[in-house]
Amino acid sequence: MAAPGQRGGAVRIGYATRLLNFSAAHRLHSLHLSDEENKKLYGPCNSPNGHGHNYKVEITLRGEASVTIEPHGLNSELVLQSPFFSFKFIFFVHVNITDFTRSSHLQHVCSQIDRISGMVMNLKDLQKCIDEVIMKTMDHKNLDQDVPYFANVVSTTENVAVYIWDNMVAVLPPNLLYEIKVHETDKNIVVYRGE
Repeated sequence: MAAPGQRGGAVRIGYATRLLNFSAAHRLHSLHLSDEENKKLYGPCNSPNGHGHNYKVEITLRGEASVTIEPHGLNSELVLQSPFFSFKFIFFVHVNITDFTRSSHLQHVCSQIDRISGMVMNLKDLQKCIDEVIMKTMDHKNLDQDVPYFANVVSTTENVAVYIWDNMVAVLPPNLLYEIKVHETDKNIVVYRGE
């Protein structure tokens, strides 16, 4: 008989993703480059007056299933929308081909999907973390002037993703955060997994 969260020795991992939007201004300008080098490297994004984006951020949590569930396919997606919010939950079933003994280290790498609630994390609690880390510090702000981290760090989308990761991982339960995906535009997207 397979242990909870496993089927035939495979560990089931669930991923829950929360979407949010925030607006912010910034200027791409490196203190390590001359003004001419900055203009050449960053082009119009180096304008002294800055520019803004409506960022979309996907925060993905990862949890090991604590119950065996027969999937109805490899991927399932649930989208809840209203005029005030949009949540997208994506669940993937990943099969680990190693036996449980060899893959038991995964228990130390990711959190559990709670047996009683069935959640990786209560979304109300996740929203509190998002409000504290992202909305209060970044929404409708000038990243370079209002967020101390960016005083000496260029506010590229890559560095925005790192900033969000570092601050989310500090307020979330251990080993829960899996991925931060920042959409600066429809064409410019950065993924960071703490590596």
